[in-house]
Amino acid sequence: MTRPLRLEYEGALYHITSRGNTRESIFLDDKDRTRFLVILSDAVKRYGWICHAYCLMSNHYHLLIETPDANLSRGMQFLNGIYTQWFNHQHQRVGHLLQGRFKGILVEKESHLLELARYIVLNPVRAKMVRSVRDWPWSSYRATSGQVDVPDFLTIDWILSQFDSGRGPAIYAYRKFVRQGRGIDLWEELRAGAFLGTDSFVDQLRPLFKEKPFDPDYRKCERFAARPSLEELFADVSDKATRNERIHQAVRVHHYTLREVGDFVGLLYSSISMIAKRFHETLKS
Repeated sequence: MTRPLRLEYEGALYHITSRGNTRESIFLDDKDRTRFLVILSDAVKRYGWICHAYCLMSNHYHLLIETPDANLSRGMQFLNGIYTQWFNHQHQRVGHLLQGRFKGILVEKESHLLELARYIVLNPVRAKMVRSVRDWPWSSYRATSGQVDVPDFLTIDWILSQFDSGRGPAIYAYRKFVRQGRGIDLWEELRAGAFLGTDSFVDQLRPLFKEKPFDPDYRKCERFAARPSLEELFADVSDKATRNERIHQAVRVHHYTLREVGDFVGLLYSSISMIAKRFHETLKS
């Protein structure tokens, strides 16, 4: 299989995800997450990156990285390599921690940076790990929303400047913007499997990837890279109402097939379709 498209140029912006091998956890405790952020800070300084947003989950992480120099792959080799070495030493294990190469989607800054920054910090809410985005300490939301000090590797000025010139009003507007982001399917706008942006943005990049091999399955891999597993979605289901809500999320939000969800919960595919549709109509009303 051909390797996923990887374009690097000065000033590029990427949504980056990296997942644990066989979906295993890459952060076993808060000490692991703290160490990862220390290494991320080193990578940002070493390679001159601009980090606009991040979120550390259990078996994967998200980064929104701008590269003034064309050095994404070198920086990611440093970040993932150093963290894997530390993790294996810390937990007395050997072998691969992360599943294959990191995934990086090229993003048009003006049209999609804000949407991706919102998508990234809402991951713990979508995964039902917390009820509110402010309850998850391992993302950039608290710092961007003015609740904690901004770490040295995180840049929040560009995001807040899109809302207001004053810091207070900008933070208020940012918080409201994030709250309104639940249920938005950003990946419907993914282009050619590796781009988030307007037609003109993709056209400008065509000369760079004209001769590059491309994996036709990459779009699906990128789109589903960060979605929770069905085991995670249905882990704490104890009643029918909650089950129906999770069925709706699995089908309408995370785009599992009716067959996948039906086989997992033990219902006919037609029943899964009906439950997801009814719950969606309830939300709209």
